[in-house]
Amino acid sequence: MATWNSRGLRGSTLEDLLNRTNEKYAEHGLALIQKIPTPITPINIDKETRHITLAYFDQKSTVDYIGAVQGIPVCFDAKECNTDTFPLANIHEHQVKFMEQFEKQEGIAFILISFTHRDEFYYLRFEDLKIFWKRAEQGGRKSFRYEELDPAFFLPKESGILVPYLPMIQRDLDTRD
Repeated sequence: MATWNSRGLRGSTLEDLLNRTNEKYAEHGLALIQKIPTPITPINIDKETRHITLAYFDQKSTVDYIGAVQGIPVCFDAKECNTDTFPLANIHEHQVKFMEQFEKQEGIAFILISFTHRDEFYYLRFEDLKIFWKRAEQGGRKSFRYEELDPAFFLPKESGILVPYLPMIQRDLDTRD
């Protein structure tokens, strides 16, 4: 596996890592997860290169990824954080509402957080997100701290898989009624 300073991963973002992980999962028949593009309206297009040079977002997006894992509907958003405090402002109310509706339809919703300064990934169950979200709505902290997270949901290192979140989905399922 490549290290942080290898040419192959230089400049990679969480999205790149997840897309490569999702390709691996699909190749092995474990999951089919798609990146949801954010709808935009182009304003300026370079006539020679046909590239969009200015655009605006059409509407609020829901989540970054959606699909199925072994027949279970799954949706999640991916976030990066370079400190031990994650601001809830990074998650939008319409995303929380979508995830809540998704779970009511017996799907699994979660947030994958990359703590970049620690080189760690965390699987934030929707159930835990709701606790932090309600606390903020009731006048409490508008963020959560690394120390508040359940250690059981930090992603393990796994050879050949860049962001191994499937074991956390199983753990999430195992904790439900």
